[in-house]
This record gives sequence, structure tokens and C-alpha cells, in this order.
Amino acid sequence: MMFGGLVKNSFIDYPAKISSVLFLAGCNFICPYCHNPDLATGRPERHQFLHEAKVFEFLESRRGLIEGIVITGGEPTLCPDLLRICEKVRGLGYPVKLDTNGSRPAVVKKLVDSALVDYIAMDIKTDPDKYSPLIWKKAEPDKILDSADIIMRSGLDYEFRTTCLKPFVDEKIIEKISGIIKGARLYALQRCNDERVLDHDFFNNNDRMIKEDELQKLKLIASGQVGECIVRG
Repeated sequence: MMFGGLVKNSFIDYPAKISSVLFLAGCNFICPYCHNPDLATGRPERHQFLHEAKVFEFLESRRGLIEGIVITGGEPTLCPDLLRICEKVRGLGYPVKLDTNGSRPAVVKKLVDSALVDYIAMDIKTDPDKYSPLIWKKAEPDKILDSADIIMRSGLDYEFRTTCLKPFVDEKIIEKISGIIKGARLYALQRCNDERVLDHDFFNNNDRMIKEDELQKLKLIASGQVGECIVRG
């Protein structure tokens, strides 16, 4: 297997842990604000493909120094080798954090049931009923809801995340999402970074970004539904 990239040391990707981040290439969503466009399209440019043997040679060498491994993308649940990779990482003694868009609940459930992940971060892009056509024309809202439910019932550490920009987010949408994940441990509202994105033309409209005062209003809306809501990025 080939990896789309590796960050050797991160202090921000796995809460309270020094981690290494493994990138898997390919995604089924077309979020215009995606900050890993080369990985989303499956054609790494900034990232270089890495052989599995080299990746695990590095992870083996960092035992005792790295506290956890983040598996991200792209969308990791599209990878047919994901469970094997998680098992191999766990075999080295590392806890695993998975980043996912929640589009493949069956894979998420299998990872949970097999005790192959320790932390799950799921992105909820917008109101699930609005995923098509904003995120993916073939999006199935029920699968997003199923993944959220599986994660909340898993007993694992987890978080939900929403990148905040228009038209994906407004007060009504955050109210809807917060209701879907009512009682969730952590919900992160993420500032959008438009410096490296999948679709630059999307940002030609100057009204895409959400201002700081608006973010704080969104946080207030969500805070009444979840255990903790933070603004990040």
C-alpha cells in the first residue's frame, strides 16, 4: 500500500498527544474549501507517495517518542486496507485517531466494533439534507446521520467539526447540526483558511467568509446543545 503523505510530528492533530499523521489519498466529496486538494483528488503534489514499509519503519523508530497516530485524508474509509493499517498501527502500541467525513458508516462501525480506533473526528459539512449538490451529488443524508450516531454511542473519545463559511453554514444550519449531535462531547466550529483550497473560483465571491462576531454567535447557538463547543483555526 502507498500513503499520500506523512507528518512526522504534530502537536495539534490528536488532542493532548504528540502524534504522527498518515495521509490517505482520494475522497468522495468535493468540498471547495478542502485544504488538502491534492490528496482529495488522489494526486499528491505537495505530499509524496510513501511505501507502507517505509512508513512503518519510521513509526517503529519513534516508539516512546510519538504518543498517537492520526489517519486522515482525503477520506480514509474509502481505503480497502484501512482496517489492516489500523490493526498494524495498534500492534506497535499506538492509539489511533481517525478523521472521517462520515459517508461510510459501515466502515466506521467495523472499526469501532473491532476496537481499532481510539478517537474519531467526524466532519459535518452542513445540514445533511443540503449535502447534495453542495458537497456531493450522490450524498446520502442517512449515512451521515448513521455515522454520527455510531460515534456518539461508541464509548470512544470523539469530536464533530464544521468548517464555517457560506453557504454551508448559517445560524439555522448550525442549529440543525447541533440538534443532530445533541449531547455530543465536543463540537468544533472551524475557521476557514482560503489560502490552499480545491476550488479557488469558489472564493471569488467575497461573501463566503464568516466574520469573527458571527462565529461567536454560532458558538452560542451550538453551546446549548452539546457538552462543549469551541472555535478553532
